[in-house]
Amino acid sequence: MSDPIILIPALNPGEQLITIITELKEAGFDRIVLVDDGSDSSCDLLFSEAEKKGCILIVHETNLGKGAALKTGLQAAVNVFGDDINVITADSDGQHKTEDILRISYALNYNPEKLILGVRDFSSENVPFRSRFGNVVTSKLFKITSGVSCPDTQTGLRGIPACLIDLALETEGTRYEYEMNFLSEATKRTGLFCVPIETIYEDNNSVSHFRPVQDSIRVYGRFFRFLISSLSGFVVDYAAFALLVGALTGSGTGSQSQAIIYATVLARILSGIVNFLMNKKFAFKSKGNTAMESVRYLTLFFAQMGTSAALVAGLSLFIPAVVSKIIVDTSLFFLSFIIQKRWVFRSSDPSVLPGIPSDPADRQYVKYQDKYNEYHVSDDGVKGGRNVISPMKDDGNKESQSPVAAKQLPVVKIKG
Repeated sequence: MSDPIILIPALNPGEQLITIITELKEAGFDRIVLVDDGSDSSCDLLFSEAEKKGCILIVHETNLGKGAALKTGLQAAVNVFGDDINVITADSDGQHKTEDILRISYALNYNPEKLILGVRDFSSENVPFRSRFGNVVTSKLFKITSGVSCPDTQTGLRGIPACLIDLALETEGTRYEYEMNFLSEATKRTGLFCVPIETIYEDNNSVSHFRPVQDSIRVYGRFFRFLISSLSGFVVDYAAFALLVGALTGSGTGSQSQAIIYATVLARILSGIVNFLMNKKFAFKSKGNTAMESVRYLTLFFAQMGTSAALVAGLSLFIPAVVSKIIVDTSLFFLSFIIQKRWVFRSSDPSVLPGIPSDPADRQYVKYQDKYNEYHVSDDGVKGGRNVISPMKDDGNKESQSPVAAKQLPVVKIKG
C-alpha cells in the first residue's frame, strides 16, 4: 500500500496551515485532502495557496462541523484514490508536528488493522486546565462505558486503516462528538495502537473551536441520554407505585402488604416498558429488531435485579444495607449501560455495513445517507472553481445529475 492520505479539516485557519502543508510535502506526503468547513472569506488566499501546493480542496459553503468535514474528506479520498487507502487525520492549528505525523504513518504500516492514535502527555505544564480536565473526564468515562483504556480520547491525530474507512463514513455525528463516536465504534471492531506525540498548545489553545458546554454534551451525548432515560424510568416507577398503592388500598381488596406487592410489580413493569422504549428510541437510537431487543432487555432486567439483591444482601453483613445498595446499584448502572450498548441494542454486524463500490464508475454516484440535508459537489461552484458542497434537491433520478468526471467527487449526503 502507498503512503497514507493526509486529511485536514479547517475552520478559519491561520498562516500555520501553509507551513503545515509545506512541511508535509517536503516529508513526502503528496496526497493531502483539505476541507474548508465554512471559513470566512478572509481565509480565501490561504486556501488558494494550499491548492497551488497540490492539495485537494473541498469547501463547505457553511460550517457543518468537524465530524462532517472529516466524513466529507474521507469520501473525497475514497473517490479520488480508491478504497484501499490509509488516512491520517490532522488538525490545521499547528498542534501536530510533521515528525509526529510520520510516526503515525510508520505505525499504520506495521499495524494495518488497528486504529492509530497520537496521544499527548497531559501532565505537561503547558496544557490548559480545560484541556487536561476534559481529557481526564472523557478518558475515564470512555473506560467505564467501553471497557477500553485510552489515554487521549480527544486527539485529532489519528491513523485510520483501510479496514475502518467504511465505519468512519457510517459513524454518527457531525461535530466534535463524531470523533468519540468513531473511537467507540472502532474499538468494537479492532484494537488501538497509541503513539506518544509532542503536546503543543499555542496561546493557551485560544484558536480551538471546541465549545466546552455544547460540545461536551455532544461528546457525552449517549451516556447523558441513557442517564435521562434511567431517571425517567425511576420517576414513572415511583409515581405509578404511589398511585397504585393508594388505589389498591382504598379499594379494600386485600391487605396493605398485598397492595404494596401488586403495586411494586405493576409499577416496575410499567417503568420497565418506558425505560426500554426510551433506551431504544432515545438513548441508543437503535433500529434493530424490537422483539429480539426486548428479549435481551428482559434477560438483563431480571439478571440485574437478582444480582442487586444478592450483592446487597452479602454486603449488608459488613456495612449498612442502605450504603451497600447505593454502591451496588451505582456499579450496576454503569455495567448496564455497557451491556445495553454492546448487547441489548448492539449495532448491526460490521460485516454487513455498506461498503465503498469497487467499480469507479459506481463511485461517481455514491450517496452518503442522511435524514436531514443533501449536498451536491459541483465542479463549477464558487470560489474559483473549487469543489463546493452546496444544498441541492434530489429527485431520485441518477441520470438527471450532472456528469461527474474521472476522479471527481460524487453526490454526497452529509449527516446533520
